[in-house]
Amino acid sequence: MTDQRVGSLRELWRFPVKSMQGEQLDQAEFTSHGIVGDRAYALVDQSTDKVVSAKSARLFGGLLGCGATFVEPPRPEGELPAVRITLPDGTSVTSDSGESERVLSGFLRRDVSLARVAPENFTIDQYHPDVEDVDPAGHRDTVVEAKLGAALFAQIGAPSPVPEGSFFDAFPVSVLTTSTMTRLNELQPASRFDARRFRMNVIVDTEDAGFVENGWIGQRLAIGDAVRFDVTMPDPRCVMTTLAQDDLPGDTEVLRALVKHNRLDLGEMGHYPCAGVYAVVGTPGTIRTGDRVSIA
Repeated sequence: MTDQRVGSLRELWRFPVKSMQGEQLDQAEFTSHGIVGDRAYALVDQSTDKVVSAKSARLFGGLLGCGATFVEPPRPEGELPAVRITLPDGTSVTSDSGESERVLSGFLRRDVSLARVAPENFTIDQYHPDVEDVDPAGHRDTVVEAKLGAALFAQIGAPSPVPEGSFFDAFPVSVLTTSTMTRLNELQPASRFDARRFRMNVIVDTEDAGFVENGWIGQRLAIGDAVRFDVTMPDPRCVMTTLAQDDLPGDTEVLRALVKHNRLDLGEMGHYPCAGVYAVVGTPGTIRTGDRVSIA
């Protein structure tokens, strides 16, 4: 059977620290756990033992203004290198300096630690904005506790696609098409549907119209000569898509547009506004921008 070409690899992103800005890459190595070094670090609130996330927008939305880059390229084997964190005012600190927790705690005005392993009971505080139909449970303009990662799958009694101790929300790979961003910009031209809002690992340049990747669920995605992703489910979106970062303004209309135009039935989870898809790595390897992307 011949592969069906769907586009080419436009952008690759790795996020060394959860909820901070990412690194755009020309190539990336994928293991069964996703891009090497992705979501390798996160902050943990020392008073609650909860993982710090910009999903708790009122307390930690400012994290999206922080940059995070590895001091040297991470490799699949051995210890991960230190990460350099740059605050919005230009202050810079490395994770191995002994000053990182003091600097980050001062920035957030809360005592935090920089962790490499998620707590066993991986929990965050998530703010649900005052937007109708974002949350199937009906939460609006309120903060609720949410399990993520392996703790989420333990809670629902399902096998976890991510290992215990990882800082992934749910799956190790996220994919978005240019077609989806183009369509959203057509439907809501007053807003800016920029890839940075969605924090995806893989951006695929596609020519077909509409929310192309919705049709990839249950399919195998081939990128380059060897790497294969198994597409698992749509990616439900939250308040983070609406937050300001760099030159992108805060904009709740981003989420309202997704509710209106791409709210999908996720089975027992309910209906969620979605953009992009989650995947797991079927065949590890290295991919590069410009690589052919096909349905295998």
